[in-house]
Amino acid sequence: MAKTVAQELAARINGLRYEDYPQEAIDWAKIAVLDTLGVSLAGAPEETTQIPMKVLGAAQHAGPSLVWGSGTRTSPLDAALINGVAAHALDYDDCHDTMGGHPSAAVIPSCLALSDDVTLTGRDFIEAFIAGYEMETRLASGVHFEHYIKGWHPTATMGTFGAAAACGRLLKLDENTLATALALCCSMAAGVKANFGTMTKPLHVGLLSRNGLFAALMAKEGFTASMEAFEHKQGFFMVYNGEGTYDIDKVLSNWGNPLQILEPGVAIKQFPSCGGTHSAADAVIKLKNDHNLAANNIEKIESKTHEWRFKHTNRPDPKSDLDAKFSVQYVMSRAMTDGVLKLDHFENGTFAEPEVQQVLKRIESSYHNDDDDRYSAYVTITTKDGRKLEEYFSRARGRGPAVALSADELKTKFVNCASRALTAERVEQLYTACQTLETLNDMRDLTSLMETAAANVQAAE
Repeated sequence: MAKTVAQELAARINGLRYEDYPQEAIDWAKIAVLDTLGVSLAGAPEETTQIPMKVLGAAQHAGPSLVWGSGTRTSPLDAALINGVAAHALDYDDCHDTMGGHPSAAVIPSCLALSDDVTLTGRDFIEAFIAGYEMETRLASGVHFEHYIKGWHPTATMGTFGAAAACGRLLKLDENTLATALALCCSMAAGVKANFGTMTKPLHVGLLSRNGLFAALMAKEGFTASMEAFEHKQGFFMVYNGEGTYDIDKVLSNWGNPLQILEPGVAIKQFPSCGGTHSAADAVIKLKNDHNLAANNIEKIESKTHEWRFKHTNRPDPKSDLDAKFSVQYVMSRAMTDGVLKLDHFENGTFAEPEVQQVLKRIESSYHNDDDDRYSAYVTITTKDGRKLEEYFSRARGRGPAVALSADELKTKFVNCASRALTAERVEQLYTACQTLETLNDMRDLTSLMETAAANVQAAE
């Protein structure tokens, strides 16, 4: 009897082995872990993270799994949710071209919550992480970009399957049990782009982290689901995409050849804003530096980014810090005034600063439809003395291995982020642990480095 899609996926997930991974894939896995933990620690004190922590009563429900950047330990499922929210709270976590979303934040919180409950090595973790990464990105290859255009948030919808796959590997689920977990995810994958710019977007990551782990644990205990949950006429592909808008062969072909963590690879964010704004910011910063431009000498800034990204980044008058993260106009304005984009540029109402607002009024943004140029930005700056300066970025710095950030840049970002929750000594210890992840005998040695002396202060207290 032919295997169903769920069974075919499970077989491929279980077929991936640490010993078969090229060293480059292991190195990129460690970079992804380092970056994700850094931005998660920066996001841990945010109200976005603290509210679900309070509502879940995490501090009152003791368990084995750490809420990062706190002294609270709670159930694996609740820790996966809270840490998942923290990972995406600042929208500073890594991206992926095939997925059209944030793959590492979708997998790491659930796996680390489980590793606080079950003894796992660093090799176990890397093996499972890369398998989960492959699952979510290969699934995306068969549904995009109709899935994205339709309004689904791929981090949430694809990431649920990535989390379940990785946790399933850590739990050593056999093929049919893992297939059941994936089938369960067909009923738990959710998240719409209408909620971008609000607290709900990072909540998507918390929910997928919990649901992926939940699916794996439920399947392990014998819970059932339809083996045809993907290809059924009322299954995932037809319901989430629709007839003629998906390709199952693309999902199932070429697993690990090459691994998606290598090609197109991990895209590290250099700025704490929506990735769709980064190429435009790069272009503005380059023009500012190359021509020694000052904000008060700018007559007009014009930009064109791809329509798919422009739809959710066209926010010429942001009304909140989160809204500003998704405003290509604000990001360019801040790039012009400061020549850099930092965490505090999206906090405490800094988007309303008079100088930034003055530049914002001089920005005209539109879109292009070149499907071979989805990550690009065309920027033209007209100065008050009549100069017309143009710059083009095909993709932002950091957006994949071909334009990778340097090791020093990666560490600087990590230290800046992690220092918001940990002491300098702990930050350095955590950095070293991530650098040597494959040598760890117990992943609790890593998670314990993110524990602080006291529980987080609940947001509503």
